[in-house]
Amino acid sequence: MNNLYSISHQLLTLGSDGSPVYLDQLSRLNRDVYEQALQLYNTHGDTPEAEGELCLGLLLAFIATVYDNGRKRQYIQQVLHRSLAVLPQLPPSLLKVRLLTYCYSEVYDEALLAEARSIIASWDKAALTLEQVEIRDELEAIAQSPCMWEMVD
Repeated sequence: MNNLYSISHQLLTLGSDGSPVYLDQLSRLNRDVYEQALQLYNTHGDTPEAEGELCLGLLLAFIATVYDNGRKRQYIQQVLHRSLAVLPQLPPSLLKVRLLTYCYSEVYDEALLAEARSIIASWDKAALTLEQVEIRDELEAIAQSPCMWEMVD
């Protein structure tokens, strides 16, 4: 499940570091992410954390891919529904902030943004991990430019 998040995130940020993006690499990664998401779509986590990780991977996969079998919006809506159900069960954590961020990027519910910001504010600023800095910056980029973020979908 964590692998789906990793490759989806890789797809979403491909080339953002200034490196060239090759069509065969983009196509292969898109296909791999979409196929893996479809394989995991009907599975559920055994714990709130496992369900949260699965929802995060699925949501990011469907956001990041260009493929659509005609039901992509339906998949996203179902994963959003699952995500919103599991969020109250998750402790304040990097996982919860990530899930809040990507849910917010789809629905722009200010309560999601406020909760993510509240968790981020509780983090020790002097000891932030690279992953914490990345999601903090991504959340703020989405909050500042929602229309620009929507173009990724």
